[in-house]
Amino acid sequence: MKLIHTVVPRHFQYVTLSHRWGAGEPSLRDIEGRKIYSMSAMGALGKLQGFCAVACRWGYSWPWSDTCCIDKHSSAEVQETIGSMFAWYRQSALTIVYLSDVPDTGSIGSSEWFRRGWTLQELLAPRTVLFYTQNWSLYKNLTSANHKKDATVLAELARATGIERRFLHKFSPGIEDARSRLQWASSRLTTRPEDIAYSLFGIFNVHLPVLYGESAENALGRLLTEIVSQSGDISVLDW
Repeated sequence: MKLIHTVVPRHFQYVTLSHRWGAGEPSLRDIEGRKIYSMSAMGALGKLQGFCAVACRWGYSWPWSDTCCIDKHSSAEVQETIGSMFAWYRQSALTIVYLSDVPDTGSIGSSEWFRRGWTLQELLAPRTVLFYTQNWSLYKNLTSANHKKDATVLAELARATGIERRFLHKFSPGIEDARSRLQWASSRLTTRPEDIAYSLFGIFNVHLPVLYGESAENALGRLLTEIVSQSGDISVLDW
């Protein structure tokens, strides 16, 4: 029985993908019931195939991508996903960060990935992260099994994000240092304006309704109200 409890969870360990969304990302309905390697490798589907291949090379059988592992036609599933996203990345065995705009000889700090709202929690939540460049090469061919433990990469991440290394290496969600956490997100953008607030729910470990169609100001107002309610610190209003 002890062997079962050891082997079975290891078999079902999964790998998450973090990336910047592009045009034509495959949805759940696009790939459901199909073998992705029998489909065209053009565009965003090629990215999904590349991610699955990397996950397989690292010995994992279960890759997870936010483009096609969520039924976006179900409002209930979207609500649950946003509330659970931080935990899903935290519990993953590995997160692959794919930087489609960084050549093999480039610097990760130049990527648009660092300017998107959702990728902030995708950086902070996982315990193990590997960065891949546009040709699916490990960043700078670094042999580390976790770039969060590589001093060179941590220094670049700190410069690109303005986040202290201690948070990049080991981050705990919650309302502590709330003002700093809001500032980390202040220069990031989301396609839907209200997502700038929703993308922070996991970082602050708050559980609020997702109300697509509301303004960004209203969504942020609800988030700030919850933070102040829990912390009693009104200084977060001046971030």
